[in-house]
Amino acid sequence: MMDRAALRLILLGVFLISATSDPVKKKKNVDIYSFYINSTVTSRYATTVITSRVANTLNESQEIQFEVKIPKNAFISKFRMTIEGKTYDGVVKEKEAAQQQYNQAVSRGQSAGLVKSVGRTLEDFKTSVTVSAFSKVTFELTYEELLKRRLGKYGLLINAQPMQPVADFKIDVHIQEKPGISFLEVKGDLSTGDLANAIKTTRADKDAWVTFYPTRDQQTKCKSCGENGLNGDLLITYDVERQNPKGEIMVSKGYFVHYFAPSDVPRISKNVVFIIDRSGSMSGRKIKQTRLALLRILSDLDEDDHFGLITFDSEVSLWKRELLKATEANLENANSFVRKIRDRGYTDINAAVLAGVDMINRHPREGTASILILLTDGDPTTGETNKEKIMSNVKEAIGTKFPLYCLGFGYDVNFDFLTKMSLENSGVARRIYEDSDADLQLQGFYEEVAVPLLTDIQFKYPGGTNLTKTSFSLYFNGSEIVVSGQITDNSVESFTTEVIALSKGNNVMYQDTIMTKDPSDVPPENEDFMQRLWAYLTVKQLLERQVLLNGQEKEDEKKEAIKLSLKYQFVTPLTSMVVTKPQEGDVEVADKPKEEEEPPRLPAPGFIQQHHSVGAPADHPGVQYSLLSDTAAFESSPFTVRLLVAEGMYDNVAMFSVQIFLIVIIIIII
Repeated sequence: MMDRAALRLILLGVFLISATSDPVKKKKNVDIYSFYINSTVTSRYATTVITSRVANTLNESQEIQFEVKIPKNAFISKFRMTIEGKTYDGVVKEKEAAQQQYNQAVSRGQSAGLVKSVGRTLEDFKTSVTVSAFSKVTFELTYEELLKRRLGKYGLLINAQPMQPVADFKIDVHIQEKPGISFLEVKGDLSTGDLANAIKTTRADKDAWVTFYPTRDQQTKCKSCGENGLNGDLLITYDVERQNPKGEIMVSKGYFVHYFAPSDVPRISKNVVFIIDRSGSMSGRKIKQTRLALLRILSDLDEDDHFGLITFDSEVSLWKRELLKATEANLENANSFVRKIRDRGYTDINAAVLAGVDMINRHPREGTASILILLTDGDPTTGETNKEKIMSNVKEAIGTKFPLYCLGFGYDVNFDFLTKMSLENSGVARRIYEDSDADLQLQGFYEEVAVPLLTDIQFKYPGGTNLTKTSFSLYFNGSEIVVSGQITDNSVESFTTEVIALSKGNNVMYQDTIMTKDPSDVPPENEDFMQRLWAYLTVKQLLERQVLLNGQEKEDEKKEAIKLSLKYQFVTPLTSMVVTKPQEGDVEVADKPKEEEEPPRLPAPGFIQQHHSVGAPADHPGVQYSLLSDTAAFESSPFTVRLLVAEGMYDNVAMFSVQIFLIVIIIIII
C-alpha cells in the first residue's frame, strides 16, 4: 500500500516538474492600443461604456479575447464588436428564446455563459473573436446601474485590467447632481503610488469630473500591476447636498423620480435581537469572527437601545429572557456571554428565530424600532426542517411588525431560503464572505441599520402611475429611498409628492410640489436617464418579488419584467444576450449569474499571491489574484492542459505528449 502511494507521489512530482520545466510562452502579438472607460452619472444613475480597441499584429488569423469586470448590481444593456468596418451587436432575447442558441453553443463545447460571478461585487464578462492577419477589432460593452447610498455616500466602482500596458488608456467619469455635490473622494488600488498622479478631479457646483490617464510607464510600476499592466479598481465615492428635507424630485418626459433621505429627524431608539448560529459548521474562524464582530457591535449600541442575544444549534440559548437596556453593566455582562460562544450541534433555525420574535413581542416599547438579525451558515437540520413551514411560522409570528435581516455566512448556506424569509418580513438577506475580514463585514452591515430615523414610511403621488415600491418599514440614517413612476397627465403644470411616516411614535408628513415645466438641468444626451432609471428599478423590484409570489400573479409580474428587459435591452435573470461571432458563425449567450452561485475555485495555495486594495469598502476588499509564474495556471490542475494548448501556450509537442502519458498512468494507478 505504501509503495503504491509513493509511486503516485513520484509520478505526480515528475509530471509537475515536466510541466513547469518549460516556461509558458505568452503571446506578444495582440496589441490593445486603446482602452477607454467612460462613466456618466446623472442623478445617481450610472451608464458606463468600456471600449477596447485591439490589433492582431500577427501575419495570420488568431483569436482575440475581451474580458472585463462589471458591478453585480448592474445590467448589461449593450455589447458590440466592430471588425473591418462591420458592426456586430449582441441581441437581448427572452431566456427561453435564446435556449436554442445556448444548446448549440454547449453542443460545440463552447462556453455558453459569457458572464460569471467573481468575488463579492463584480461579475466577469468574457468573449473572444477570430481576427484576420494585421486586422483590428473594437469591443464595446455598456452597463447601467442605480448607485445605492450606504453610510452617507454613493460608490461608483470601476475595474480596469487590460493586462498589458496600453498606449492610449483613459477613464473619464462625469457626475451630475442637481442639488450639488457635497464631497468627492477617489479610492482603490488604482489611486495609490505613482498612479495617484494620473488622477485629476474637477468640481463645480452641480458637476464633478474624474479623469485617470496613466502613461505606459505608470501602468507597469504601480503596486497592483507589473509587466502585464493595470489590474485593479477605482472607487469614486460622493454625496449630494440635502437642503430640502422633503427630498429631491425630478420630472422629465412623463417620468419622475423622488430621492428621499431626510436627516432632520431625531434617531429612534431600537430593540435589536441577534440570533447567532453556533452549530458545528461554524467552527474555527467563523465562530471567532462572529464573536469579534458582536463585541464591536455591542460597544456601538446607544444607551437608550435595548438588545437581546440568542445562540442556537439543536438547542436555543438566551443570554437573558427579556430585552435589556444597553447600560455599561449590561454590556459587560453580554460581552462575557459572547466570549463563551462555542460551536456544537445541529441547526434549529425555526426555534431560534421564533424565540427572537417572542422576545421582541413580549417587550413592546412605544416609539421604538425593532430589528431581528439572524446569522447562519447552513440549512435547518433539526427541529422543523421544512423550509416552507419555517417561513410560514416566522411570517405569522412577526406579522409585519418589524423586519428580519438574514446574514448568510459562506456558500454552504441556502441563500434562496434566507432571501425569501427576509423579503417576506420586510428585510433583506446579505451574504457574509468567508474571508479574513468577515467580522468587518458583519460590523459593516450592522452600521447600516444602526440608526433608524423613521418607521412605516408611505409614499403617495396623486398624479403618478406605474409606481415602483412605495411602502417601507424603516428608513436608516445614511441610506436613501428612491421611488420612480410615470405621470398620468403630461399637460399638468405641477406635480405633488406626499410622504407619511412615524418618527419616535409621532406622525410626520413631508409634502412638496414642483413645477413640471421648469427647465431641466439634464444635458440633452442624458435626457432619457429618468425613463431608464424607472425601468431599471421596476425590473429589479419585479425580480425581487418573484420569490414571494405564486400562481397567476407571479406569471403576470414575470411577463412584465421580461417585457421591460427586452424593451430596454437589459440582461437580467429572465433574459439573455445572444452574441454571434462574425466569421465563425458561433453563438455565445450571456446570462445574469445568480447570487447564490459560488465563484470558480482559485488555484491551490502556494501558486497564488494576494494584492489588497487600499481604501476599498468593507463589502469590497479588492482582492486580486495573480499567478506567481506563467505555468501556475496549469499547476493548479492537470486537467487545464487542454485549455493551455488551445490558447497556444504549449509549443513543445513532445513535452506535452509526455505529460499526457504521465496523466494516463496516474489515473490508471489511482
